[in-house]
Amino acid sequence: MTDISRYPRPAVAVDLVIFTIQDADLRLLLIERDRPPFKGRWTLPGGFVRVGQGEDQGEDLEVAAARELAEETGLPRGSVYLEQLGAFGKAGRDPRLRVISVAWFALVKPELAPFVRAGGDASGAAWFSAAALDPDALAFDHAEILRAALARVRRELHRGPIAFELVPEAFSIAELRAVFEVILGERLDPGNFRRRVLRMIDDGVLEQAPGKRITASKPARVYRFVREPAGGA
Repeated sequence: MTDISRYPRPAVAVDLVIFTIQDADLRLLLIERDRPPFKGRWTLPGGFVRVGQGEDQGEDLEVAAARELAEETGLPRGSVYLEQLGAFGKAGRDPRLRVISVAWFALVKPELAPFVRAGGDASGAAWFSAAALDPDALAFDHAEILRAALARVRRELHRGPIAFELVPEAFSIAELRAVFEVILGERLDPGNFRRRVLRMIDDGVLEQAPGKRITASKPARVYRFVREPAGGA
């Protein structure tokens, strides 16, 4: 049997890439550190996974990520979409000790973004434009994590429900198209996008919702995402 006490143990952390949409712009939540290392620098929210002793091995990764998300934003648990991104563990990524981080990305609905506040180990929290931000200005290896998160969100936008986490419960086709355009950073043809939405309705991904959206020309129909019932496959 291998004697595991012979092997040094790295610390494990969770880092969070938290996005929202404000003023037709994809925004990223950053934390200003109030302690070394990188005191005064902007960084992704996150923290260390709690490890127990003996038979108590501490918290699961999912629990740690959800806890840090709640602590770093002040938002209730379960109110924000959270998905694992990947592991980052280059030697030297943290000057204090060997740290392996499991990164996650989160999507905050625009109506919740104004309620976000800084956690206890930060001097401030602010939303930054993802397009205007220089990722290399971030502390640790968070530039690499941010680039990976942006690529993942843009890739999954075409095959998952990510966009629906960044629109109101009921939304018009124009509002949904605006979310796609903000995330992708490019204009989309309105006609082609409308046909895409119609296909999503045929596939049971979308359904028409009650009410209409008042626009400059004429009232627009609104739609909503069809969520799987509890316990569904």
